[in-house]
Amino acid sequence: MIPTFHGLETAKRGLNAQRSALYTTGHNISNANTPGYTRQRVNFTPSNPYPGTGINRPGIPGQLGTGVEAGTIQRVRESFLDVQYRLENNKLGYYSSLNTSLSKMEDIMNEPTDSGLHSVMEKFWSSLQDLTNHTENTGAREVVASTGEMVADTLNYYYNSLVRVKNDIGNEINVKVNDINRMIEQINQLNEQIASIEPHGQLPNDLYDKRDLLVDELSKQVNIKVTNIIPKNYGKNEPSAVGLYQIELVQKDGSPYSPQATLITVDRVSGRTGKNNLVVMDKDNNAESYRSEIATVKVGDITLNNLQFSGELAGLIESYGYSTDSGSKGYYPEMIEKINNLTKAFANEFNAVHKNGYALGATEKSDRDFFEYDEKNPALTIRVNQAIVQDPALIAAGSKSGDSGDNGNAAALAKVKSKNFNDYLTKVDVPAGMNGSIDSYYAGIIGNLGVSSQSVNKDMENSQILLDSVDYNRSSINGVSLDEEMTNLVTFQHAYNASARMITVIDEMIDKIINGMGVVGR
Repeated sequence: MIPTFHGLETAKRGLNAQRSALYTTGHNISNANTPGYTRQRVNFTPSNPYPGTGINRPGIPGQLGTGVEAGTIQRVRESFLDVQYRLENNKLGYYSSLNTSLSKMEDIMNEPTDSGLHSVMEKFWSSLQDLTNHTENTGAREVVASTGEMVADTLNYYYNSLVRVKNDIGNEINVKVNDINRMIEQINQLNEQIASIEPHGQLPNDLYDKRDLLVDELSKQVNIKVTNIIPKNYGKNEPSAVGLYQIELVQKDGSPYSPQATLITVDRVSGRTGKNNLVVMDKDNNAESYRSEIATVKVGDITLNNLQFSGELAGLIESYGYSTDSGSKGYYPEMIEKINNLTKAFANEFNAVHKNGYALGATEKSDRDFFEYDEKNPALTIRVNQAIVQDPALIAAGSKSGDSGDNGNAAALAKVKSKNFNDYLTKVDVPAGMNGSIDSYYAGIIGNLGVSSQSVNKDMENSQILLDSVDYNRSSINGVSLDEEMTNLVTFQHAYNASARMITVIDEMIDKIINGMGVVGR
């Protein structure tokens, strides 16, 4: 026999289940604009039918449904899209970091413009050409001295500006490392909070969202691999429980370091969690030295055998400079080194030619340097010989005598512009790896910078497009759609009202049984 109050219990379960769904829908609507929030849903499951199996079960045909139960409240999220998103986010962080650094370098070099080194050098060569035509003219000599000072000032500016930006990048690396360690600490704390809830059969969805948002941010800084771990001694967790995150720093191609560089550890048996801070060591903290570079990167006690881990931090390190087995690398120290080499080769050859000439009215070779510089940092210290600045007549324009009409050495000085390094008088003083002439070598520096910057910018744009595509797909699954939630709100409201109406109907039935039966003939 079916119990009299069976329908009331069925309707009551319907009320409770639809009310849970309504409250969850309201939670989704409230968090529609919350960063990192994942929409949630109530998993409805039919309650156990009546009667159950057994010898004493009522003799009714079949089983009668008893309504619905509100099961777990689960996040609607696709873990595969999370992996894709973090991969593309890491690439975007890497290329955007490099793009910013190279853009600043292009702004410093300022080519091709009227204020760039090429334009200044052209004015200097042009002044030397004028000197060949007017060797006795004091004005022409003063222009050579002043344009020479312009060349020196431009090289000084390049050096100072590049070193300043490089040091700023070094400071930014320290900030990024602190941010990474802060995120590691917060993720580890969330792991501990989740570990105190999941074993009791509950799903801490909002804690999951906070943790995933931090992991997304961390993936932009460094390349990571996230492993979900459900410890063996974990209590009665739900099958849909996400578990604890173990996070490992991996190389650019996704391969692990050996030994593994684990940022957050999880014991697979007990579920105990721990963290390892990221530490970046600078070889030389002297802010005045452009040779300062990142010597080591450590995760806990593990020293990484290479720095190829991608992300914003890797982009900053590649810009700032780092040590390798084959020597030092990095966009800024390499550019500063090239400017120093250019300065040294140019000044040495120009001085060598100048020493072989005769000053105005002199009877002996000048044997005086036109440019002066410190061997340690040529581009920083180069300047025109102050004696020449004060007395331009000391410029050695003559090749055989100091007569006003002798312009042979002035012409030789002007030819340094296109002179091949192999033909230099000071071959031993030409830094290794320099080919062509001063003009072509500098054009190559600017050309390489432009190609690198354009390539990085293109990669950044492609990464942004891919990230937007993955983010769109991910948001279409885990994002809150207000239209959809409003539809669900009406659906659950109608279902709630119908369950309430069911109770009213059953109440009328019971009233008829109690007050209407057994009164025949009264």
